[in-house]
Amino acid sequence: MQVIDVHPPLTAALVPSQPIVLALGFFDGVHCGHQAVIARAKREADQRGLKLAVMTFDVHPAVIYRGVAADQVKYLSPRPRKIELMADCGVDLLYFVHFTDAFAALKPQAFVDQYLVGLNAAVVVAGFDYTYGKHDIANMQTLPRYARERFAIITVPKAVAGGQKVSSTRVRKALDEGDVDLANHLLGYRYQTSGTVVHGEARGSTIGYPTANVQAPANERIPGIAVYVVRLKVLGHWYPGMASVGRNITFGPGRPVTVEVNLFAFHQDIYGEPVRVEWVHRLRGDMMFDSAAGLVKQLGQDEQDAVAYLKELTD
Repeated sequence: MQVIDVHPPLTAALVPSQPIVLALGFFDGVHCGHQAVIARAKREADQRGLKLAVMTFDVHPAVIYRGVAADQVKYLSPRPRKIELMADCGVDLLYFVHFTDAFAALKPQAFVDQYLVGLNAAVVVAGFDYTYGKHDIANMQTLPRYARERFAIITVPKAVAGGQKVSSTRVRKALDEGDVDLANHLLGYRYQTSGTVVHGEARGSTIGYPTANVQAPANERIPGIAVYVVRLKVLGHWYPGMASVGRNITFGPGRPVTVEVNLFAFHQDIYGEPVRVEWVHRLRGDMMFDSAAGLVKQLGQDEQDAVAYLKELTD
């Protein structure tokens, strides 16, 4: 897959020499609904013998349209993860348009002329609720007016799970509430985050449960405070474990939220190593214990429950 950055305006050097099928969306998380859009575009591309392209953006549109501070956005799929997920979907060309003020100010007709016709799109595919400006005038219902029969248009209906639309907002809410099981169902895969193992307080080692303290990138969304079954990828291998997202309230108030992963039967030194955390299942909520002994007892039960859950997945 070729990854292409577009710093507006679009230049001729970035335009494909042959027509393409172009899927549109921000695609944060590349969840089941997004996958349906890309899969529909992929089928069309295969039928026509064309390359499949996706056009997305470097930042969430809310940064431009709603004035949300860029450093406050927590993504389900920051750029590196989005690239991986798009490659898994069979995308040939992935365009990251840099969402500048000038780009945001484009009128609908200019957007269509410069970026859809401009990218040599034979077919444009998007979800039913895709917009490219003000939602009342720049939506999939009005797109044919701007297209002027220069390309075909395919609108993909909403994906539904549990009687509700599958959306990035719904995935974020599930993660914030610690419901990784629902988030994974909506995503169609197990949610992953990245990070680096850093030095913590080393308290886990003193109670028999050493942990890897994982510092995630500031722009990546971490599940809410709870205890989870996880897998952690480090040094090229996946290892089973359990993770606590919390403030370690047993050891005092006002502590920062940390991600601490205890790997089962793992004894290597991995400080400073980049890791990937796969969030498999929520075990329980956060709890405060009267003593370290009470915490140790609960951790023993958590480990049993985590091992049993992972065994069920592989049986």
